[in-house]
Amino acid sequence: MSSILVIGGDRLGNIVDFLQDQGFTEIHHVTGRKSSQTGVKIPTGVHMILVLTDFVNHNLAKTVKNQAKDRELPIVFCKRSCAAIAKALLHVA
Repeated sequence: MSSILVIGGDRLGNIVDFLQDQGFTEIHHVTGRKSSQTGVKIPTGVHMILVLTDFVNHNLAKTVKNQAKDRELPIVFCKRSCAAIAKALLHVA
């Protein structure tokens, strides 16, 4: 996997470094706070979607979940911490 879309979180901070250590070379980020972002489209070439549940608009999460299902992309929901992300990624692999 080389490309991931992260939904949620105003700033990713050390999560970017963590995801790069996990093998993701391209990291797309949508903060997901504004209602205007609910119409976001999953970029082409994305291999996985990570939704940070404690910092996301619920309608956006639902929209992205449906798009991921249509494109048969793995989607992971977790809290905004490297430990939670690591645990969630273990269940996908």
